[in-house]
Amino acid sequence: MGSKNKLKRFRENETFSNVIQPTREELINGSPLKGNWHSHFNNTNPIVLELGCGKGEYTIALARKNPNINYIGIDLKGARFWRGAKTALEENLNNVTFIRTQIELIDLLFDKNEVTEIWITFPDPQIKYTRTKHRLTNAEFLKKYHHVLISDGIVNLKTDSEFMHGYTLGLLHGAGHEVLYAHHNIYKNPETPIEVTSTQTFYESQYLEKGKPITYIKFRIRY
Repeated sequence: MGSKNKLKRFRENETFSNVIQPTREELINGSPLKGNWHSHFNNTNPIVLELGCGKGEYTIALARKNPNINYIGIDLKGARFWRGAKTALEENLNNVTFIRTQIELIDLLFDKNEVTEIWITFPDPQIKYTRTKHRLTNAEFLKKYHHVLISDGIVNLKTDSEFMHGYTLGLLHGAGHEVLYAHHNIYKNPETPIEVTSTQTFYESQYLEKGKPITYIKFRIRY
């Protein structure tokens, strides 16, 4: 994507009613939306997050299927989720919001027990050991997710990375978290929940065309 195109999208994001772009300092000083997201959506429906939402395809697809659930896509790259935000406005999807910020700040964005479910779709596996702290399912991130999730809140990890799948599964079992479902090739398993295979990202469809297996873990964080 050219720099001019990025700048254009950044400017458009600033005009979109469904895009929020807080600074790190604003979140540290106390976001007015923390604990008040139901007021933002003007309803008391469950709130579901997609972390590292990219172009927002998964957020949009889920929002279309479930109008009585509020979806929030979070990513630092606003030029990417511009497409999802624009689509939501064009289709009058009032249950969709996008936030441009670092995922590590999630506990500054949401209050305890404010989120019902989290989706992590095709994250960078950060394979190098020195990048462990950036893996979205490491122990520190799980603590943050646990803080914002309701007591029976669900986390979903969908990835094409066997490394990420194995790392996460090992960490969950080792820490005593509750694994509800796990499979290393969901499109070859008839027991895979339909909502997992019926929604695909652009990259996921490309991986499938190449015959690459897609893995999935559904779990609850228990401390």
